[in-house]
Amino acid sequence: FELPVFFTDAGDGSGRHFVVEKTGKIWAIDDGQIVAEPFLDLSAKITTRGNEQGLLGMAFAPDYATSGHVFVNYTDTTGATTVERYTVSAEDANRADPASAFVVLTVAQPAQNHNAGMLDFGPDGYLYVPLGDGGASNDRFGNGQNPDALLGKILRLDVTSDPQQPYVVPTGNPFVAADWNGQDVRDEVWAIGLRNPWRTSFDRLTGDFWVADVGQNQIEEINVIPAGAAGGLNLGWPIMEGMSCFGSASCDQAGLTLPAVDYTHSDGNCSVTGGYVYRGSAYPAWNGIYYYGDYCSGHIWAMAPDSAGGWANALVADTDLVISSFGEDQNGEIYVVDFGSGTIYRMMPAE
Repeated sequence: FELPVFFTDAGDGSGRHFVVEKTGKIWAIDDGQIVAEPFLDLSAKITTRGNEQGLLGMAFAPDYATSGHVFVNYTDTTGATTVERYTVSAEDANRADPASAFVVLTVAQPAQNHNAGMLDFGPDGYLYVPLGDGGASNDRFGNGQNPDALLGKILRLDVTSDPQQPYVVPTGNPFVAADWNGQDVRDEVWAIGLRNPWRTSFDRLTGDFWVADVGQNQIEEINVIPAGAAGGLNLGWPIMEGMSCFGSASCDQAGLTLPAVDYTHSDGNCSVTGGYVYRGSAYPAWNGIYYYGDYCSGHIWAMAPDSAGGWANALVADTDLVISSFGEDQNGEIYVVDFGSGTIYRMMPAE
């Protein structure tokens, strides 16, 4: 593949896989073979001027088998984050209808980096949209803790109950009927204090929400939000980078939710790539373990709760891959996306 950034499954029982290329195409893999024509080609609608721009994510609607709706996240020709809905072709299940494009959300980006790009449907059926802080460095645009900005947040949107509307704000969103420190917060916001959340996922068994957030120059982090959390969490950026003080002289941590695990930029590490909790059947010993990696070093870690109420975290693979993403198929098996070679690998135990 050409600069692949995501691998997923339609969840419709067909067993097909889908690969997202940063350069604008989505490819279907049907019965082990790459379909000759792209599932969707957005090359003319995106910009890839910046290294973190392009077609960055996709998610199939929970009712995809009946609605045929698929959502994509890309930076458009102006650099703005765009979330768009498409409908699968009535004539070909391996093609989306390009004429069905329906804009759900557009958010202007002041710089070329920190575009995040993931899309997740949670157990509640809502679409979770992580957004970076607007880019540059050191939260230059002040979005991480800005209640009036969508950037630097995780949004929660209802995009299925009324297909004629771009989205509906769920009534249970945390700031619909409440403020934060005496300030109104945008109703779409579910969590605040993000820098550049690069890959998020829901544990398909428990519903826990895992958020990997890329750090500034020293520290990367993994956040774990328990299933059923009401939202309204402040994940700390730019007051904190990981578990360490960063952009605040007082470093007041009151009201912050700190990461479960963080790691430094030693040993070639530079940028966390979030993964998945293993819920497959091929390797029962892996059940409940969260796998994630680093884009630069190719390291892969395994993380799970320990007996003391904390987290056990161990380096389990030192690869030469440029890990742009992990993926999950309909059976809960985990895949690794190598941005460098364009190869998709399925994870399995070392022999």
